[in-house]
Formats: sequence, C-alpha cells, structure tokens
Amino acid sequence: MRTNIDIDDGVLHEAQELIGARTKREAVDVALRELVARHRRIGVLDLRGRVHWEGDLEESRRGRQ
Repeated sequence: MRTNIDIDDGVLHEAQELIGARTKREAVDVALRELVARHRRIGVLDLRGRVHWEGDLEESRRGRQ
C-alpha cells in the first residue's frame, strides 16, 4: 500500500542508522513491525497471573526433545 506521510527527517535518519536500513521504506517497515511485536509481547505479559494452567511442565518439556 502506498501512503504519503510527513516524518521527522532526523528521527528517520537515526532509525535507518540504528537498524542498518538501506531505505526509508525499510526503516519505517521495520519500525512498525517492531512496534506491533512489542505490543503483542506486552499483551501476553498482561495475562500473567490470570491464566490457570493444569499441565505438567516437566512432561511438556520432555515432549519437545
């Protein structure tokens, strides 16, 4: 999808340098994906203490081997 937006050039340039993005588009794409991933992780952490699990952790770990 093509969208035109105004972005602070200094912030965009810094983001490109920090993540090694070759283009502005790549920098914006990586930044948005990181933002989404971060908020998903926060959402999972918010579930801590609210979800009841009745499994055997050791048995579950053995199943992965």
